[in-house]
Amino acid sequence: MFGSKIKIDPDLLARCRRQAEREGYSSVEEYVTHTLEKALRQSEEKPQPDDEAIKERLKGLGYLE
Repeated sequence: MFGSKIKIDPDLLARCRRQAEREGYSSVEEYVTHTLEKALRQSEEKPQPDDEAIKERLKGLGYLE
């Protein structure tokens, strides 16, 4: 983890720090890592729409004819 750095809005980082403390994480890094892993797991479990469903959605929105 030492080579990776990302920029986070200072207000968001402060919120993460407060939440990490409230939930008992040992660091904000641990909290953010756990939160991202959880969000990614949930996102990966969702069924992905196929191309035809995407085309129909875009037609319904008026982007395709």
